[in-house]
Amino acid sequence: MINSKLPNIETSIFAKMSNMAAKHNALNLSQGFPNFPSDPALNALVNQAMSDGFNQYAPMPGDFGLRMEISKKIENLHNHIYNPETEITITAGATQAIFTIIAATINKGDEVIIFTPAYDCYAPTVKLFGGKIVSVQLKPPFYSPDWQEVADRISSKTKMIIINSPHNPTGMLFTEDDMLHLQDLAEKNNLLVLSDEVYEHIIFDGNSHQSASKFEALAQRSFITASFGKTFHNTGWKMGYCAAPEKLMREFQKVHQFVVFCVNHPVQKALATYLKDENHYLKLADFYQQKRDFFLHLIEGSNFKIIPTKGTYFQMLDFSDISNESDLVFTERLTKECKIATIPTSVFNKDLQDFKQIRVCFAKTDETLVEAAKILNELKV
Repeated sequence: MINSKLPNIETSIFAKMSNMAAKHNALNLSQGFPNFPSDPALNALVNQAMSDGFNQYAPMPGDFGLRMEISKKIENLHNHIYNPETEITITAGATQAIFTIIAATINKGDEVIIFTPAYDCYAPTVKLFGGKIVSVQLKPPFYSPDWQEVADRISSKTKMIIINSPHNPTGMLFTEDDMLHLQDLAEKNNLLVLSDEVYEHIIFDGNSHQSASKFEALAQRSFITASFGKTFHNTGWKMGYCAAPEKLMREFQKVHQFVVFCVNHPVQKALATYLKDENHYLKLADFYQQKRDFFLHLIEGSNFKIIPTKGTYFQMLDFSDISNESDLVFTERLTKECKIATIPTSVFNKDLQDFKQIRVCFAKTDETLVEAAKILNELKV
């Protein structure tokens, strides 16, 4: 018999809601993937790389040309240099990078601070390696971190703080002041930081991304993860990367080589060429802000309470004026009866706290957003 290491883990809420959407023929705004194609030019570069013979194993850390372009991108955006030889590794998406970071650093009894609502891979991975989760609950409507509460939760066993900005599911952004507080706490308490930055290029209203790489002392103790799948509308390619100082990256690669060894070679070759044109990622914020604004304009007459998201391609909708149901019951009813699938957010909160908020994904075609808005606008108090 197997003695489960994760006895209480069930199928993810994303899979549940997508399966329910398919079963009930509902519009799917739950799982975070675009329903429009990736750039044909990028697809052509992948095909070309395959034709050129890059179909065998890539180098374990990743294609060097791609690591070079990532290094240049980070330097140009955040004025921090990562050595492409020793400080960048290409991964099978950001989730694999996050798993590998935790596997390489967290031991039995180590405490890891996370901000809830939290992406659902953090806590199970920490527990898998014997760590203990210490949750700091972000509270609506703005979900801003309380740094005094964070300081109060740090103990002699605290090993790491995990942050995510732009933040899924709330769309909150860590400010420069937030990052300076984090840097101060990490230095004073000798903590590692895992900075999940997968939505780094999807930020709105003139705000800027406060990467952990921008803050020198913080960068020296941080692992940064990112996702090309999120950035370039091809989540199914599962392509991301990790950047960290050499001493941390050495430990990362010790585990990485036994988790996947290396990842998709032709896609790496294609991305190395595609990234040479910085407009491919610099224009992304405008692209998604237009979608956010279009969607919010469509539902401005609805009964939801809405604060426009600051980043990501997710929008939180407060349904407290519509129903007293739990968010779990509300989203199930929306899927089955109203034919639209969304995500309940209590599942990401400490102690499953229910703030009557659901998450929708607006990385969809305009036709899909119009159809979704029509359904949402019909929900009555």
